[in-house]
Amino acid sequence: MENQNLQPTGCCEPFNPEPWQEKEISWTDKIFLTDHVASFLHVPLNMGRVITKNMALIDSAQAKAAHQLMLTDEKSLWGADIYIDVAKDVPGAEMVKLSGTFLTKVFEGPYNKAGIWVKEMESYVKGKGKDIKKLYFSYTTCPKCAKAYGKNYVVLFAQIS
Repeated sequence: MENQNLQPTGCCEPFNPEPWQEKEISWTDKIFLTDHVASFLHVPLNMGRVITKNMALIDSAQAKAAHQLMLTDEKSLWGADIYIDVAKDVPGAEMVKLSGTFLTKVFEGPYNKAGIWVKEMESYVKGKGKDIKKLYFSYTTCPKCAKAYGKNYVVLFAQIS
């Protein structure tokens, strides 16, 4: 399904996987708004509320990044840290800067395949002769938009050492 043929939902932008498939990206002090999402066995409980709150702060500060990007650090069964790409500091929000080199790989399918994707990503990174320092998930659309677009893309960002 071609990205340009999709009608935007007004929520999440249609996602084009090509620029993210098997790329190496380097960031130096890339700025993100960060927050925490409560989860139960990695299933987010308040993701919508947290994203809505933070997007309002970003809009108010006129700090929206050129491209929609949100990373998730699935740090435990009970919660995840999210990182929303922004163009500048957002008043009233916690900010963080990420630096490093990342290998990316795009996956498509239901979220319950995340364990398989992690193993594939580990193999991909090992095949490049690298080790994973940290792994982030980028959920490219909310579940409603994924259904509307007919694809559920997830990009894994492996920070390498």
